[in-house]
Amino acid sequence: MKIRAVDSCVLTVPTPKPIALQFPQHKLVVAEISTDAGVSGLGYSLAFGGGGAEAIQVYLDTRLKPVLIGEDPLFVERLWERMFRADMGIRKQGIAAYALSALDIGLWDIAGKVAGLPLYQLWGAVTDRIPAYGSGGWARYSVEDLVGEAERYAGLGCRYYKMKIHHPDPRENRKRVEAVRRALGERVRLMVDVNQRLDVLGNIRQAALLEDLDLVWYEEPVLADDIAACAEVSEKIRIPVATGENNYTRYEFRELIERRAARYLMPDVCRANGYSETLRIGRLAAAHSVAVSPHVVHELSLHIVGALANGFLVEFIDWVPPDLFEEMPPCNDGHFQIPQRPGHGMALAKGAVKKYRSSA
Repeated sequence: MKIRAVDSCVLTVPTPKPIALQFPQHKLVVAEISTDAGVSGLGYSLAFGGGGAEAIQVYLDTRLKPVLIGEDPLFVERLWERMFRADMGIRKQGIAAYALSALDIGLWDIAGKVAGLPLYQLWGAVTDRIPAYGSGGWARYSVEDLVGEAERYAGLGCRYYKMKIHHPDPRENRKRVEAVRRALGERVRLMVDVNQRLDVLGNIRQAALLEDLDLVWYEEPVLADDIAACAEVSEKIRIPVATGENNYTRYEFRELIERRAARYLMPDVCRANGYSETLRIGRLAAAHSVAVSPHVVHELSLHIVGALANGFLVEFIDWVPPDLFEEMPPCNDGHFQIPQRPGHGMALAKGAVKKYRSSA
């Protein structure tokens, strides 16, 4: 079997309210990998908020696509290494990592289809039912928006909810968290997300105001580039730290682990150089008793958590319109059943490319 074509496009997809208050749209960089055996694989990377999507597509088409044409798609690890080393002057972070991720996801989709297995089983299944946490709570939400979203996720059975703490006054963030806690009571546990907005001292002050609320984790406290600062925060606050959505390789995650910078690691399969590298990160974390809870794209991340004994939760952001994919896994009683379709089980709906394809 040989790869005969890689066709890419950018899809611009509007978001529903209240998410649209913060991000009116997201973009998907989509790659369809076709073979001479009639088997194809779908890969895509989510550019949250849309930033950088067109640059990702250009890098994918011009630098990585030529590496794959004519090759056997079942040699996934070999092709991953070739893509990773294609430009030794460009670190596989940011745009390059998003592009590689989309192609690696597509290659694994082919491998699963050829094997006739969903990916989590191909990799060695631990479970086929994954708990989820509802995620949102953006800074532009009113308190009513915040509570309404939290209650909607709770209504789907989610026992966890994550919200942002972006107000410059830490006391205001405390008030917003308390409002959600009052609305949900003890049936739902909360997480908070700083999104890299504070320095070490700012995080120490903020966390001190939240320590009594029994939070599951305190997420991305400092700039993702500053692992030393993250480690310092982790050491000095009494809430477990989670981070990793803006880290890209096993080497960055190794440093996070070695510095004890987080108790929960959050690789994003669309950023962390695809399924191949995300699995390596997950197994590295397992060797240090660190839990893995992948960032967003739950429909893809389910397979990662289903194959890892140290997998914890998937992040559920309910934003996808019903006409984008043929079928999204439904959330029932706060859990997702991993689709039993071969590969990752996702396919674009008929007409989705025509409707959402970016004109530029």
